[in-house]
Amino acid sequence: MNTTSRRTTQALMLALALTGAAPLLAQAQARMVGPEQIQSYWIMLNTKVDADVPNSGRNMDKPGCVAVSYLIGSDGVPQNVTVRKVVPQSDLDAVAKSVASNFRYGPALKNSTHEPVNTYFIVPFNLPADPAQRQSITNACKLPGYDQA
Repeated sequence: MNTTSRRTTQALMLALALTGAAPLLAQAQARMVGPEQIQSYWIMLNTKVDADVPNSGRNMDKPGCVAVSYLIGSDGVPQNVTVRKVVPQSDLDAVAKSVASNFRYGPALKNSTHEPVNTYFIVPFNLPADPAQRQSITNACKLPGYDQA
């Protein structure tokens, strides 16, 4: 293989590698927006989401929450949904991941370019009626670093 062919092949391989890495770079560079500010970028379109809840499991009947993080893509669909925190430890993480995966968003007026953002959602389970107790439980699932709105 001559030098020109080798350079052309290397350039093509580099271009292909960069093309495959572009979505990952976009996700890493996406703004991190907390749940309190997400409505400035994206508005949740579905008001009801179905989830498969197992009949039994660890701490299924206890009050708790699960924090799931994800990237809202330019199409309004959550990507890379990841369970980040479960309080108390339970078998509800898969349920929370399923719930967040089924969210759909539309861009807010401020977000006419459909800017992807990283965010998270707290899925509550079996919360008590008392507002102070509810808040105490969900506060345990808050994730740091989502305040770049």
